[in-house]
Amino acid sequence: MRYLEEMQIQFREINPFDLWIWLEFSTIPSEQEKKYVEEVFNSWFYLGKLGAFNAENLQVQETGLDLSYMDYDPEGYDKSLLALMHNMGQFEYEGTWARCWFDLGTSDAIALDILINALKQLSQEYVNIEQLYIGGENEDWSVEDSENGRSAFIYDN
Repeated sequence: MRYLEEMQIQFREINPFDLWIWLEFSTIPSEQEKKYVEEVFNSWFYLGKLGAFNAENLQVQETGLDLSYMDYDPEGYDKSLLALMHNMGQFEYEGTWARCWFDLGTSDAIALDILINALKQLSQEYVNIEQLYIGGENEDWSVEDSENGRSAFIYDN
């Protein structure tokens, strides 16, 4: 199914060590739609946990279009600062809203670009996401009411 509405993206106050990400759907998401969304975020988090969002080691990207026979420096990762995500809370849902808490640790900002790209495609193909808020709070749903946010980590580092 292809959705015509464009997902709106809004950045609010950002603290990478205490970051809430909010999604607003066009309707209350089904269990299957929740699984799609959570799989994207879980995959993104585990890549971040493994240091994938390290902007100091983008050797392939920086090479350009002709990648044939490129020389890849296997020590490039070791020469850069660690860029690891630290923690992710459990997803929470309320009506047409979903949210999840993250400690992005030292991962680089490219992580957010990659997440946005994935969510835009997910929204076009599988589940209509009207809005994506990165950071800040939702005045209709206080983070103080969180049952599973900061206190229930999927992975605690």
